[in-house]
Amino acid sequence: PAPAPYGQQPQPSYGQVPGQAPQAPGQFPGQQPPPYGQQPAGYGQPGQAAPAVGAGLAAALQPYKEAPTGARWTPQNQQLMRVDLSMGGQAVLARQGSMVLYQGKVDFSYKGAGFAGRIVGNATGQEMQLMRCTGRGQVFLAEDGAHLHAIELQGDGICVSAESVLAFDESLQHEVRRIEGHGIPGGALFTMQFQGTGTVIIKTHGVPVVLPVTPTTFADSNAIVAWSSAAQVIISSQVRLRRNAYPGHSGETVNLQFRAAPGNFIVVQPYEV
Repeated sequence: PAPAPYGQQPQPSYGQVPGQAPQAPGQFPGQQPPPYGQQPAGYGQPGQAAPAVGAGLAAALQPYKEAPTGARWTPQNQQLMRVDLSMGGQAVLARQGSMVLYQGKVDFSYKGAGFAGRIVGNATGQEMQLMRCTGRGQVFLAEDGAHLHAIELQGDGICVSAESVLAFDESLQHEVRRIEGHGIPGGALFTMQFQGTGTVIIKTHGVPVVLPVTPTTFADSNAIVAWSSAAQVIISSQVRLRRNAYPGHSGETVNLQFRAAPGNFIVVQPYEV
């Protein structure tokens, strides 16, 4: 800038705060001038601090931070579940491929034909592969963005469609059951009955609804997720045109009728194929 008249303060440069010392060449705004006789440090050089993370970024990431520990099973959000294997000391059986992240020392094993996961069928007649998770660490589980729900059992029992099982504590007693009926894809609906003390993680398409069992309770075989183990299941066929009817298909869909004493329930997802 041009020199100021005698007795007046010089005009500040563009971007300079009035009263602030002039900025040296190569110096960033707000940067302290170097000691006398030294060149200012450029960005990325020793003596120049990296820019701090803005408060806007920290605020944007805050809702997605990991949920605090303190429980064996902790939902991180609707689609992600974390299990802390160091709590309880029990192994976890999970659907193979459902691990998205783990921390600590965790071992994953895949057993042969004698393993429980090899005898669990699904609606297509294929085997549901399970992996055994052991160690001292945390495992994060998810599958296809499905909604995950932790069902804690304390001596009671529940039946879950094999397609809806994501993981469970190995301490639980589990048994595979087969519901046969004409019109069911693959000829049968495979379910798993859990009994004892532990947690089952079930997955659903969307947010499910829990309904009490009445004498006129029917559910589509694709929409049913779980039901109380004391309920009786009866195959009931209804003839209608399916949304995905194809040549050779009878258009017949299979409904499941539930009968049980008061206090029993079913879990249904908002999903049907």
